Amino acid sequence: QVQLVESGGGLVQAGGSLRLSCAASGRTFSSYVMGWFRQAPGKEREFVAAIAWSGYPTHYADSGKGRFTISRDNAKNTVYLQMNSLKPEDTAVYYCAQARTSATIAQATGVNAYEYWGQGNQVTVSS
Repeated sequence: QVQLVESGGGLVQAGGSLRLSCAASGRTFSSYVMGWFRQAPGKEREFVAAIAWSGYPTHYADSGKGRFTISRDNAKNTVYLQMNSLKPEDTAVYYCAQARTSATIAQATGVNAYEYWGQGNQVTVSS
């Protein structure tokens, strides 16, 4: 049974930073693409960032390019999302996800590429 446990969300002022962490267990973490998604109230879940099993390449949604950095530590079975220069429009529940066995980084922007999801972590950016 795969489990993804997220931490690091919270309330921050615009321009501030947060780092989300997602600890995985249950299968060989280093074999899978990992991703971050977010969902704001009344909106669909949207892609934020993804990272290949080795740590490279990475892929970002336009909304986070230059501000967000995804990374992973395979020795700790953990994926991170460093978020800088946060904006009120970044307010959402953030989810980490582990891709299906066959998924590639090129496919990693779609929710259907992912098999397991974390519980979600609220990030609120005040103006």
